Amino acid sequence: MKTIALTSLASLASLALLASAASAFAADAPAKATEQVVVPEVDRRDISVPRFPSNDFEIGAFVGTYATQNFGSSVVGGLRLGYHITEDFFVEGVYAQTQVSDASFRQVLPGGVFPTEKEKLSYYNLSVGYNVLPGEVFIGGKRAKPSAFYLIGGVGSTKFDQQRRPTYNLGAGLRVFLTDHVALQVDARDHIFSLDLLGKRQSTQNLEFTAGISAFF
Repeated sequence: MKTIALTSLASLASLALLASAASAFAADAPAKATEQVVVPEVDRRDISVPRFPSNDFEIGAFVGTYATQNFGSSVVGGLRLGYHITEDFFVEGVYAQTQVSDASFRQVLPGGVFPTEKEKLSYYNLSVGYNVLPGEVFIGGKRAKPSAFYLIGGVGSTKFDQQRRPTYNLGAGLRVFLTDHVALQVDARDHIFSLDLLGKRQSTQNLEFTAGISAFF
């Protein structure tokens, strides 16, 4: 009986030692699993996120030629203010003026058509444009600039020889970006309005070709 008791005590002692060893191994296992083999030595630095301008607004000036039907061509100059709604659509307001001469009529009609030989023509309009072909214009073999070919049309008013007439304009243009904030622009438009200067009221087609520079902000 004493031999059996001693054997039982020895077995219990062995089980206790095994349980203690298993507990110690389980306690050390997570620490070893999470221990990082290589510790990176990277200096952290503060980074300030840049603020990029939206460049949705446009302001510019232009100069060119305005061909008034029946009265020849003359120099025109004006200002434009635009807002780019999306990458495709934009709205634009324009004010411009030119001097129209009736010198050719004075050779036939005594006193001419206007009270004086030259009469100021001014107009303003509000138009909507659509960028049809955005792309690039290559300058030489190694340099390219972003560009956009657009169609545009709108309504406005023209004042000429004391007459103010509703005006429609239709045209197209090309915009080339020299930088993120500056662009060159060439434009061709037809201004359509009616006039009563030669004894008959008629709709006139008045072609305008201009070039200018615009700033975006």
